[in-house]
Amino acid sequence: MGAGHATGFLAVDSGGSGLRVVVGVPGQGPLAQRESREPVRTGADGIDPGHLMAQLVPMARATAAEAGVDRLATVAVGAAGFATLGDALRAELPGALARELGTGRVALAADAVTAYVGALGERSGAVIAGGTGLIAVGTDLTGWRRADGWGHLLGDCGSGAWIGRAGLDAALRAHDGRDGGSAALLARAEEVFGPIAHLPGRLYPRTDRAAVLASFAPQVAACAPADPVAAGALRTAARHMAESAAAVCPREGAPLIALTGGLFKMGDPLLVPLAGELAARLPHARRTAAEGDPLHGAVRLATALARGALTLPADGRMLYVPPAQGD
Repeated sequence: MGAGHATGFLAVDSGGSGLRVVVGVPGQGPLAQRESREPVRTGADGIDPGHLMAQLVPMARATAAEAGVDRLATVAVGAAGFATLGDALRAELPGALARELGTGRVALAADAVTAYVGALGERSGAVIAGGTGLIAVGTDLTGWRRADGWGHLLGDCGSGAWIGRAGLDAALRAHDGRDGGSAALLARAEEVFGPIAHLPGRLYPRTDRAAVLASFAPQVAACAPADPVAAGALRTAARHMAESAAAVCPREGAPLIALTGGLFKMGDPLLVPLAGELAARLPHARRTAAEGDPLHGAVRLATALARGALTLPADGRMLYVPPAQGD
């Protein structure tokens, strides 16, 4: 148990693998953390606020008790899909949090925003968030800009799913004898998925196709040092990422650029061409290491909101800060 703090904050990261929550006190930082492995449901009306609250309330209460916090006066939620699927959350969550947790101040953000704030804090710049999908988000501290993040069928260019699909395309081309094929990627694909001719039947019926495609991206990176086709796929992925970053990065001043997400664990086969593309397209910007992840970003939002010191621009789609519920 904690030290009996009267009020604290709750920071929430709601993503594709479940919920992560942190309870803390402004000035002392995070005190306790929990996570679940059940993603919040998304239906015809968007992200389901009832399902989110059903998971969040018991987690929040247990985490607050562990931290010794009596009331969660401030809550910041970063949610995957919030920008396009968050209407119900905007309408229902502030009131529900006030009723269940006594919350007075709320910030609801797209996970791209919490990724940004985790990486750069409240500074001008751009962040490329890369995993199975890919989105770039930037701010000049007067408004937000986003590029891509449209999903593996319509975009996410340069993402893990995009790279994996490019690698499997090269494998299938080698199988068929078409130009642009890679025997190395064909061998890797058959090690991972079995006979390549059976791959469509294994892939198309699945609901997690993007994740399956992304699972092959590390194989593309592993082949890249010795295989020109794999290396070319990563160079093209780097170009797509830099295009998205250039679309959102502030044009004036000396903005920062950071990378965040598991995609960049692939290392030099991707990072070297990406560094070159960013330098060519954004010579006025300065690369910096990400300071933290999206949960860290939610903590930063909650802390700034609790202090009345949030300087990032509010935006109904990207960062929604409704009027306080009454403290």
